[in-house]
Amino acid sequence: MKRRNFLATAGAGLAAGAVAKPAIAQSNPEIRWRLTSGFPKSLDTIYGGADFLAKFVSEATEGRFQIQPFAAGEIVGTFQAADAVSSGTVEMAHTAAYYYVGKDPTFAAAAAVPFTLNARQLNAWQYHGGGIGLVNEFMAKHNLYALPGGNTGTQMGGWFRKEIKTVEDLKGLKMRIAGIAGQVMAKLGVIPQQVAGGDIYPSLERGTIDAAEWIGPYDDEKLGFQKVAPFYYYPGFWEGGLTLHFMFNKAKWESLPKNYQAILQAGCMAANQDMLAKYDAKNPAALRSLVGAGAQLRPFSAEILDAAFKATNEVYAEISAQNPDFKKLIDSLRAFRNEEYLWFQVAEYAFDSYMIRARTRG
Repeated sequence: MKRRNFLATAGAGLAAGAVAKPAIAQSNPEIRWRLTSGFPKSLDTIYGGADFLAKFVSEATEGRFQIQPFAAGEIVGTFQAADAVSSGTVEMAHTAAYYYVGKDPTFAAAAAVPFTLNARQLNAWQYHGGGIGLVNEFMAKHNLYALPGGNTGTQMGGWFRKEIKTVEDLKGLKMRIAGIAGQVMAKLGVIPQQVAGGDIYPSLERGTIDAAEWIGPYDDEKLGFQKVAPFYYYPGFWEGGLTLHFMFNKAKWESLPKNYQAILQAGCMAANQDMLAKYDAKNPAALRSLVGAGAQLRPFSAEILDAAFKATNEVYAEISAQNPDFKKLIDSLRAFRNEEYLWFQVAEYAFDSYMIRARTRG
């Protein structure tokens, strides 16, 4: 009897195991996705966000969920990535949402717009100020779901072939600058041009454009802008911190098991922090190197910044009057900005200002 009871119990256990294995496999299916990046592989920091996430997801799922990144142009170009995801040509993209401002200016508000938030403040708004939810209310209208997937920190004001001291010096200047920032600069007399990253250097070299903004010292040095436009301005008031997004086809995202969604959410958050940390670590040496190679570092004058701030508020009012989606995001960003600086001016700004003055003393 004991032997028969043991065999019966063991058999039941084996049967339970046989049922459990397919259930586990079902919750951890083998999935293969393609990701189109908005960037070339040569820009290892900003393109690297896609590689980071692919590795994270593969390791977290023991290889059952594989994401294959493709550089801009390998499947679709930089400015077609969102459409490729929305249509289902690829499952996801890693890109800057403001590349699609021509479709709707609200895309720009999701990424970076002038005089709003720095990188830390953007993360606070997104993760704890309702930003991700507001962005995805809009993204859903385009069959997209998006999560923050990187930040460059405050960007530089760009490379100019001639020195810029006043607003008058900007008039008639052909500048590679996109999105809402381009509309702001147009009010100051600039002629905005949308040029993909890989085409900026030859455009400056040929004189097709007179100036270009890109990202910051580490990436700018790789593209060699100092050789053809020596005046390097700061700050990039149009991008206090650019949020890159991982954009997912909405139906594909919703079809994922919950545990895979959780892994992607964790991976995107890790990629978001990793990119910002890399830029902060790599930019100092690159800036030193650029100046050593002849770059002329210049601050934008108070006159230019004040004029740009005034023009920005005019642009926001004009777009908001016609576009309720944009108004919802920009109102949220500006309200959050005003609250954040109540805190930042007390501790962060005071500490940083003192340390900048004291750093040479030991």
